[in-house]
Formats: sequence, structure tokens, C-alpha cells
Amino acid sequence: MTLLLSICFIVRENQTIEWAMRLRVATCIAEALDYCSSEGHPLYHDLNAYRVLFDEDGDPRLSCFGLMKNSRDGKSYSTNLAYTPPEYLRNGRVTPESVIYSFGTVLVDLLSGKHIPPSHALDMIRGKNIVLLMDSHLEGKFSMEEATVVVGLASQCLQYEPRERPSMKDLVATLAPLHTKPDVPSYVMLGISKYEEAPPTPQRPLSPMGEACSRLDLTAIHQILVMNHYKDDEGTNELSFQEWTQQMRDMLEARKRGDYAFRDKDFKTAIDCYSQFIDVGTMVSPTVFARRSLCYLFCDQPDAALADAMQAQIVNPEWPTAFYMQSVALAKLDMHKDAADMLNEAAGLEEKKQRVVKGS
Repeated sequence: MTLLLSICFIVRENQTIEWAMRLRVATCIAEALDYCSSEGHPLYHDLNAYRVLFDEDGDPRLSCFGLMKNSRDGKSYSTNLAYTPPEYLRNGRVTPESVIYSFGTVLVDLLSGKHIPPSHALDMIRGKNIVLLMDSHLEGKFSMEEATVVVGLASQCLQYEPRERPSMKDLVATLAPLHTKPDVPSYVMLGISKYEEAPPTPQRPLSPMGEACSRLDLTAIHQILVMNHYKDDEGTNELSFQEWTQQMRDMLEARKRGDYAFRDKDFKTAIDCYSQFIDVGTMVSPTVFARRSLCYLFCDQPDAALADAMQAQIVNPEWPTAFYMQSVALAKLDMHKDAADMLNEAAGLEEKKQRVVKGS
């Protein structure tokens, strides 16, 4: 199966997704999670909108990265605490009910077109402010009756007590009848050209990093990331003296061990150490995500590498390296047109950055 773009990438490009397509996404993801559960994989880790990808026909797919158990006993959330299931904050464990909670946050994203913390979304739902919750781009272009059903599902999924949340089969049963326009191809509803019809992307001059990525030269990319160290993380985290707890010191020690392993090309150890740093969630580092992405590529896990490169972009949306790493991962997934597009976008960001530096 060839994956194309994440739903968040399409939103970032200001392509409004019509209501019928949002319903299709919600239904397909619920069906995918229900299928995984029936096949003995009920735990999908860190479910969020960035795990929703589209294939060359524009059909929604769920990244398999969430099925990879990258921590012990189901402990693998690395999201913003505001979006983390309450029970995970209590005991650090992911359960099938936690997946339902996370699915609720995806429903809120689809309804609103942006990230709204679950507590705020619930306040709006309790206040019957459904219209305020809805994406303003959908004004007059959606069924209030259908929206009310989806909002109700989101509210049920986001309940504090796990036992009060619906089952995935209940979600599928409720969403499936809402799946309208079955004969309209997804790529038409998304307003994108089919993969094979897309025109060639004009290429920009490439930097050493761009050249290395275009060649899929992982060794050269590794040398550049080692040389750049953490210079692009400046300003990402500003911590007060009071925040330097023992947990913080342990987390930074884990990152240091990861850096040593990364430098020495011990990529499996680097993944473990960087995962310890990321899982705490107190600090965010685009460089750590980029480095772990490269580690996954060396370990022949391009899907996980793509997920980390996307996370690096979330932390720093204008960072060329995040786009370069996505380009390499996409190429490893045989998505060569999308890899070329991402490479070109990374080069464009570098040009923009250089112009700003020269103008300052």
C-alpha cells in the first residue's frame, strides 16, 4: 500500500476538506481500528490526526506506526499532555479505551479543522455551541444533523472514565450510515490530482543536505546531523530554574546517551535513548525527532521515520531538515513524486531562510 500525505499536511496547504470527506475519514479510521482490534492488535499508540494518511487515490489510511510497540507494556504516548488520555496520566498505560479517547480527539480535529484541547471541546459541546466548534470554512456546507451525531460521538469518546466511552464497533455502526457520496472518488473530494496525473515539480538548487537526501545517502545525512548538533533547537524550550527536576535531569541524560550512540552509529540504542527523552514529554526537540527518524531509516523502518519527521515539522514548521527527512522516508516508501515535492519544499525553505539572514 502506497501512502501519500497526512491529513494535517493537506490542511496546512489551505485545502479545505469538504464535509463528506471528513465523514469518510472518520469512518475509515474507525473501521481500520476495529479491524486491528479484531486481528489481536487493540492498542494503537499515540493516535492523532498526523497518523491519518492518504494513498494515491486520496483514500484515507491509518499509518501502521501506531501499531509498533515502541515501549514496554503499552507505555508509548509522546503527545501534548492536553491530548493524552486521563488514565495514561494516572498510570502510564495505554488501553483499548485510551485508543477510543484519542479517536475522539481526531473527531474534534475533523469537526473544527484545528487542534482544540479535549477539555475545551467538551465545554463547547456542553454549552451546545456546536456551530462555534465547527470549522468556519464549512459554514453552510454541512448537515447539522450529521454534525450533531459526530459531535455526540466525540463527547462520548472524551469521557474521563474509560468505561463510559463507546466501543469501536459502536463507533463504526454509528459512523458508517453517515458515509455519503460513496461513488465520488476521494481525490475529487480532496481537490487534488491523482498521483500519476501530477505535473513534474520544478527543482530548486540543493544544499549539501538536499544533495545527500536526493541521493538517499544516509551516511552523508548522518554526518550533517552530527555536525549541526542542536543549533536549530534554539528557542524551542525555555525552562525556569524551578523546572529542573530530577526527572528533567534523567531525561537530558537519556538524550546525551542517545547522542553518543547516534554519533557512534549505534542506531538501535539511539532509538531507545531518544524514545526515553521523547516519552517524558516535558521538552520537545525537532533535532531529536530528526535524529530518531534517521535511526529508523538505518534500521529499515521508513514508516516510523516518516512519522518522526512529521513530528519534527510540528515542533518547528519552518525547519528545512524536517522536510528533508520526510523526503527521504517517502522515497524509501517508493513515493517518489511526493519525495521530490517534499525535497523541493525543503529547498524553498532554505532559500527563504538565507534571504532573511542576508536581509538582517
